[in-house]
Amino acid sequence: MNPEFGRVTIVGVGLIGGSLGMALCRRGLAREVVGTGSQPADLRLALEMGAIHRFTCSTAGAVAGAGLVIIATPVSATIPVLLELLPHLSEGAVVTDVGSTKGEIVREVERAVTSGISFIGGHPMAGSEETGVRGADPYLFENAFYVLTPTPKTHPGALEAVGKMAAGVGARVIEMDPERHDLAVSAVSHLPHLLAAALVNTVARMPGSEGALPLAAGGFRDLTRISSSSPSMWRDIFISNRKQVLNMIRQFREELVLFENMLLERDGKAVQARLDYARQVRSGLPAKTKGYLPHLYEVVLTVPDQPGVINGFTLHLSKAGINISDIEILRVREGEGGTIRVGFATEEEQEGAVQALREQGYTVYKK
Repeated sequence: MNPEFGRVTIVGVGLIGGSLGMALCRRGLAREVVGTGSQPADLRLALEMGAIHRFTCSTAGAVAGAGLVIIATPVSATIPVLLELLPHLSEGAVVTDVGSTKGEIVREVERAVTSGISFIGGHPMAGSEETGVRGADPYLFENAFYVLTPTPKTHPGALEAVGKMAAGVGARVIEMDPERHDLAVSAVSHLPHLLAAALVNTVARMPGSEGALPLAAGGFRDLTRISSSSPSMWRDIFISNRKQVLNMIRQFREELVLFENMLLERDGKAVQARLDYARQVRSGLPAKTKGYLPHLYEVVLTVPDQPGVINGFTLHLSKAGINISDIEILRVREGEGGTIRVGFATEEEQEGAVQALREQGYTVYKK
C-alpha cells in the first residue's frame, strides 16, 4: 500500500509530536517522517523509539520538500516557529499545529502565511501526565477526538490532508470554529486543570497539611491527577486562552458562592438539589454533547491480585470477538484483589462481555 503522505516533518518531537510520529511510522502513513527541534538528545531518543525516520537540528533542512509540517511545540512557540519556517517551506506545503488554543494562533498565522502555503489549526484531545518523547505512545490518539478549526480562508485540500492524517492515527475528526473551540476547551479542559492545581495548593497551605495529604483518597487523587502535567505548557495555554479562562473562572466563582450561601444558611434542601442537578448533568454527558464524548457501555468486574489477571480476562473477551474500548483499574487491595471497569462501544458487546466473563467464573455486572 502506498503511503498517504510523502515527507512529514514534525517540529517538536515531544509527547504529542512523538506520539504522532510513532503512529505515522507504524501505520506506514508517510514515506518519511523527519523530526526537528533544539535538543539533539531528545531527537536521538525519538529515532530509537521509532517516532521518526531521521532528524536534523536545522529547521530549514527539516521542512524542505515536506508536504505536511506539524508544529508540535508549546503554544507560545507556535507563531515564532511558523514565521521561522515560512521562507523554507515548499510550494503547496500544508502546515498544522497541535496546540490546545486556536483563536489567537489561527488569526496570527493566517495573517502571516504566504501564497502557496496552507494552514489548518488542529488540536488532538489526548495527552498524559508524562512529558517529553519518553512518554510518547503510538496509540495515544486511538478513539480520541482530533479537533480541526478551519476558517473561510482554509484551503479545502489542507483540511482534507490533515483530516486524513488525524483519522489515520486512529482519532475521530471533528471540525469547530476556532473561537468556539477555545470556549469549549476553556470549560472542559483548561478550567479543570486550573482547579486541580488550585485544590492541591489550597490543601498544601492549610494548617496541618502534612498530616492531611497522606490521607488523600481516590476522590482527591482523581480530581488532582492532571495537576502533575507540565507547568510551563499549561502556563502558555492559560495565557493564550486567558479571555475564555477568565470567563470560566468568574462563572465557577458564582457557583462556589451559591454553595457558600447555602451552607451559611444551613439550607440542606438547596444543597441536595444543587448536587442532584450536577449528578443529572454528569450522567447525561454523552447525549448532551452530541457525540463529542463517546458513549461507553461499561461493566465492572472483580479480579484476584495475581500476575497476568488483566491478560486473562482480556484474552477471554478477545476469543469471544469482543473489542475493549476503554479500561480502568478502580481499586486494588494488595494481596487480595481489585475492581476493574471495562468499556465497550455497543450494548451488544457489553452483554456479550458479561456472558463471556461469567462463564469463566468472574464476578461481573453492568454499570
